[in-house]
Amino acid sequence: MGPPATFYEGGYFKARMEFPDQYPHKPPKLKFTSKMWHPNVHTNGNVCISILHDGEDEFGYEKANERWTPVHTVESILISVISMLADPYDESPANIDAAKQWREDREGFKKEVAKCVRRSIEDL
Repeated sequence: MGPPATFYEGGYFKARMEFPDQYPHKPPKLKFTSKMWHPNVHTNGNVCISILHDGEDEFGYEKANERWTPVHTVESILISVISMLADPYDESPANIDAAKQWREDREGFKKEVAKCVRRSIEDL
């Protein structure tokens, strides 16, 4: 469900989490199957958050303690996703168009998200 007091509030977003054979030493993959408009969600629905990233950050955006470790749980991943929905990180976006709109046209961004929320309710 979209977190309260965010643009996603009221939405029922479906997602799929897939665990590799090497779990918990390798992170699962999380993909929204519901349409999602967010700077940290690729257009195909793949979620791009630090704790789902394995190994070293070759670009230097993320600290080692922000990335995947075997102590993370499904709960900690979902808490991170809720946090991501509440506070997009647009410095290294997965969806450049959503990030640009988030920065430059907040009302337009809100309208795009509202479409996703409506669609998520219709798809129940």
